[in-house]
Amino acid sequence: MSELNTASKEVIQNNLDYTLFSWSKQAGLDPIHAERAEGVYIYTADGSKIIDFSSQLMNVNIGHGNQRITKAVSDQMEKLSYVYPGMATEIRGKLGKKLKEITPGNLSKAFFTVSGAEGIENAIKLARIYTGRHTIISHYRSYHGATNGAMSAGGDPRRFPMNVTVAPHFVHVENPYAYRCPWGTGSLEECGEMALAQLERVIKFENPNSVAAILFEGESGSSGCIKYPPNYWKKLRIIADKYGILLIDDEVMSGFGRTGKMFGIDHHDTTPDIMVLAKGLTSAYIPFGAMMVSDKIAKHFDDIPLALGLTCSAHPVACAAALENIRVIEEDHLVENAAKMGEYMEQEVAKLMEKHPSIGDFRNTGLFGCIELVKDRVTKEPVTPWNASPGEMEPTLRMASKMKELGMFTFVRWNWIFIAPPLIITKEQIDEGLNIVSQVIEIADEYYTGS
Repeated sequence: MSELNTASKEVIQNNLDYTLFSWSKQAGLDPIHAERAEGVYIYTADGSKIIDFSSQLMNVNIGHGNQRITKAVSDQMEKLSYVYPGMATEIRGKLGKKLKEITPGNLSKAFFTVSGAEGIENAIKLARIYTGRHTIISHYRSYHGATNGAMSAGGDPRRFPMNVTVAPHFVHVENPYAYRCPWGTGSLEECGEMALAQLERVIKFENPNSVAAILFEGESGSSGCIKYPPNYWKKLRIIADKYGILLIDDEVMSGFGRTGKMFGIDHHDTTPDIMVLAKGLTSAYIPFGAMMVSDKIAKHFDDIPLALGLTCSAHPVACAAALENIRVIEEDHLVENAAKMGEYMEQEVAKLMEKHPSIGDFRNTGLFGCIELVKDRVTKEPVTPWNASPGEMEPTLRMASKMKELGMFTFVRWNWIFIAPPLIITKEQIDEGLNIVSQVIEIADEYYTGS
């Protein structure tokens, strides 16, 4: 055993012995020992190179190891590392102004948080304070964070272990999931109309005067990248305004160039009342989040105390990382590259669909995509069912193991393979990644039973 391997084993063992890992049973874990990262690659302690095809948690938008962020953080720390959120700092004002410039419509002021989940929590609180109402409506197939309120708002099955303590006054509706349309429609547009009709029925059932906000993702993420139909957000705006309900846009995952526009909702030419930001806000170089609010909401609190607060709100170092991160996205034209590379990705995955019968669908916006795998393209029976039991996970576990063996990091969740690489990716790197994905999907093909 080499000295390097011995050291690496000690690092891994310390992690296993003294820390807890998210969303996993703790016994039997074999985590990757990441030593450094650069661009679209992560390098392990033994010298292996892993292509990052999901930007980790769809958040390292500018790629790994960009030293512009390091310098911005270092410069800020030399000047001022922390003051309490009631003080003004130069960097806080600059970032707030920049966010006003790049977010849509009349979103005018930022409340800074430490994460996306905390952004969602504070958006929910603000909506309830502002409207005097309590009910929040969100999609069943959604994820908004792991804190109690955010998890209750989401419909992801990871909420089930805490369902006995779920926060009250959250109601869920169906997504316009055209590939598996709950109403059996034959088009994205039709499915969208049915979803909107169900939403309005639910609003009426729940009493419109009790509904504070509709909380949807700017573009669907970890629930399978379910695409919104044309005009879906515009019609949401009409429904919300009809009943005096706020629209909260969760851009935690879909923001900052991920979809080929600065924000997912920019594809729909609509302005929400509240927009929640995180992940790509700093490309995860520093934990940070924000909640943008409309000028109307901001003005409401001119003479009324804003009953929200966090110890590290508007943290100067995080603000510096965010501002420089946005500069990188703009100056390096990463939004444009995401759109261009997204088109190339779609062309190449279309070729994979001809090769692999188990690919039932590919949904993608910019560099925010998901391959859905099936046993039969006609019946659409999934290779692994949604929220599968441990005994049903064999195909998924085999594919995840193969992916790790071939030197790729991305998520294989049930019958989905996510494709969301850093926005700096090149055609050559997409080819490299899709070659690995193709080899992984050969396992799914083994389970294909259709003609």
